[in-house]
Amino acid sequence: MKNVDLNFSTGILPLDSMLHGLKPGDNVVLRLESIKLFIPFVHRFTRQAYAEGKEIIYFRFALHERLVPEDVEYHIYHLEPEKGFENFVSQIISTIEKFGIGTCYVFDSLSNLAVDWYSDVMVGNFFMLTCPYLYKFDTIAYFALMRNRHEINTITNIQKTAQVVLEIYENEEEIYIQPIKVEKRYSPTLYMLHKWDKKENSEDVIYPVKESATIAKILARKLQPWLDFRGKKQDLWHITFKQAQETLEGILLGEISPVQANIFKNRLLKMAIVRDDLLFILAVNYFELEDLLAIGKRLIGTGLIGGKSVGMLIAQAILKKDDPKWEDILEIQDSFFIGSEVYYSFLVENDCWWERRKLCAEETFLTNLEETNQKIMAGVFPPHIMEQFENMLDYYGQAPIIVRSSSLQEDAYGNSFSGKYESVFLANQGPPEERMEKFLQAVKTVYASTVGKDALTYRKMRGLIDMDEQMALLVQRVSGSIYGNYFYPQAAGVGFSFNPYVWDRRIDPKAGFIRLVFGLGTRAVDRTDDDYTRLVAVNCPTLRLEKSFSDILPVSQKKVDVLDLKENHLTTHRFRAVMKENPNIPIELYAERDAELEKRAEESNRPIPFSLVLTFDRLLRETNFIKDFGNILKTLQHAYQTPVDVEFSVNFFKDQKYKINLLQCRPFQIKSQIKIIDSPSEIESKEIIIKTSGPIIGTSIATTLDRIIYIVPKIYGQMGMRDRHEIARLIGKINHHPSSKKKKIMLLGPGRWGTSSPSLGIPVIFAEINQVSIICEIAEMHSGLIPDISLGTHFFNNIVELDMLYIALNPEGKDNYLNRDYFVSEKNQLLEIIPNGQQWEHAIKVIDPPLINKEREVKLNMNSITQIGYCYK
Repeated sequence: MKNVDLNFSTGILPLDSMLHGLKPGDNVVLRLESIKLFIPFVHRFTRQAYAEGKEIIYFRFALHERLVPEDVEYHIYHLEPEKGFENFVSQIISTIEKFGIGTCYVFDSLSNLAVDWYSDVMVGNFFMLTCPYLYKFDTIAYFALMRNRHEINTITNIQKTAQVVLEIYENEEEIYIQPIKVEKRYSPTLYMLHKWDKKENSEDVIYPVKESATIAKILARKLQPWLDFRGKKQDLWHITFKQAQETLEGILLGEISPVQANIFKNRLLKMAIVRDDLLFILAVNYFELEDLLAIGKRLIGTGLIGGKSVGMLIAQAILKKDDPKWEDILEIQDSFFIGSEVYYSFLVENDCWWERRKLCAEETFLTNLEETNQKIMAGVFPPHIMEQFENMLDYYGQAPIIVRSSSLQEDAYGNSFSGKYESVFLANQGPPEERMEKFLQAVKTVYASTVGKDALTYRKMRGLIDMDEQMALLVQRVSGSIYGNYFYPQAAGVGFSFNPYVWDRRIDPKAGFIRLVFGLGTRAVDRTDDDYTRLVAVNCPTLRLEKSFSDILPVSQKKVDVLDLKENHLTTHRFRAVMKENPNIPIELYAERDAELEKRAEESNRPIPFSLVLTFDRLLRETNFIKDFGNILKTLQHAYQTPVDVEFSVNFFKDQKYKINLLQCRPFQIKSQIKIIDSPSEIESKEIIIKTSGPIIGTSIATTLDRIIYIVPKIYGQMGMRDRHEIARLIGKINHHPSSKKKKIMLLGPGRWGTSSPSLGIPVIFAEINQVSIICEIAEMHSGLIPDISLGTHFFNNIVELDMLYIALNPEGKDNYLNRDYFVSEKNQLLEIIPNGQQWEHAIKVIDPPLINKEREVKLNMNSITQIGYCYK
């Protein structure tokens, strides 16, 4: 028996490298739009095989052009599929047996067999018979399968049987490759979309596409046959979508009246999109029937897509309908939606529904929280949903994704649910089974957050506990690019069309503001305890509170949230560490050098240290970004007829071209007016309890206080971490005590309220302070703590939604004052509310002025226009 060379090559060296070579027995399936995309791959493969002296067999049975080039010697077998399946397969099996081990095979397009056999099923049967037989003989075989021409079962059977499955795309005459399956091989970039730069007279180059905007542009047009509602399912849901599709096609052909489109449009809107009355009006005005059908083709399961998904989609529709230019500026969305009924079915099938019901009932409210959470996390999904999850993850490959909550009540007019439900970032690295495991964990984490204390308390407080609340999910591609081992957008943040913090008379509150960060937007929407962000008034983008560069340094962003692709999770790194991985980022738009630091180093003959400081000045001053974003806010507010809150990311490319990704849009629950109040007449200094020069955020207020809760900074600063958590829980008990209801309460404490780090403030959750009217943060716990203006964070949104006022107080600062003696001298009501709270009397002061002296009121005058505020007797 002669020795057979079992080393194989695709004939494209970088493709060999990407796939870790072809292995003996590989059946290679290329899924593509047209046969012309198959030809370059076949040419390279057969020429290489011929050069290595391998036998080449070409099975010819279709009418399309010949696949194997003329300069290659090969055996051609003309087959006649019209003579029947058995005859066709037998000829192929005989040929395989004749040529034996190590032979190379090329087949005409498998999609043509479905025409000859009048059956898609038989194409799958042919593949499942032929491929394992080829595998036994250590061959390499190339197959082409046309996209969008086959039933999902046929595609699934072929994919399960093949060893290598590649999706091939063409965009602007460039070829892109995305591996879907590469058996027994893996690399950190294997399942990413790759671009093939074909070189005729030099080496080919194949490299991963790193930018989310480019990937989404190429893949978004791809149909998902596994979500095609025109399949065999005959339930009302799929029949309705199918009829709507047929109606649209009939309208385009002139066979059906356009009036019919509105009938199906309204039906699909109520069935799958939105039931909130105000959002429904927006959806009717800005969604067309084809938009709804496109959503249906990316919907896993059945049910509504939820508030967050609706807000994102409506925002894009509003802008594109307003001006076609937004088509070029907005990053293409290629999200998937997991219907709300998937969640509901999950609860029922995993026996969690009754536990959830008990958690919401008045008499058993919040009981057995932990047990219910654990039960949800241990739940499983049915096979048909798992199969759709698998196909979705195949689509994204190894691109980072985020699994976001999108409940029925979320992001609607009147209820934002800001920060109440979880969203989970996935770096999405590793082999398919590992990626699936982490994805399922993320889905169940979001589901479990629906029975979290914060969410349930919020629903109860807002009168929503008895209303239908199902959890749909929004699965989004993370916007950004790969920089070294990290993935993140260049900039991200939140934008509001109304600015409640007017620290300068030049600021127009109706122009809006932006909270901007470098990297992932988590540092903009989550209240970071040890860092700062850039606040931008849209009509005065370069205006800052800080007067000099030295003032900017301590309040500039120092840390960056990124997805670490090597470690496979979301993480935070120092800005300087992240920059070491970023040779290609246009950092000059976001940071500038500390010239003074560099000068000092040079004068002392020391190496120049890392001197970049994130200011965002050139982004705001020298590009059209702020102008465009201001127009986005203005356009969306006009459509919503109320201020809006938008999450976004932005990435720059060559020639200052950029893409904005609108990730979320919802009504901003704020009074869109600046209330004017009179300043108090001259107050004697001995009567002042606190005086602040800001920040004061919210509606100006002149009122009388019923209760003051004061956490003594000096005592709190000396406590251990455990005691600080005890203080937070105690505040929650005071907040929920019957005596706190319907009272004007001011809460004062050191550091940051709602922090996750007790070393930097008081770690309450929002449900523990939701009865409070005024929140004051005192910069007095440790040196260097600067009050953080948390505009745009979930914490801030909660304050706004409950119409709370936020005050920062720096006792050592100019025009700031804290009368500590007042809190020592006044009677502490703590034990009246918490009888067993003796050990905390020295740390928490609860003062009820009306109980002490009905004729001696404590008044509050906080002016958000002048940024001057008083609390006085």
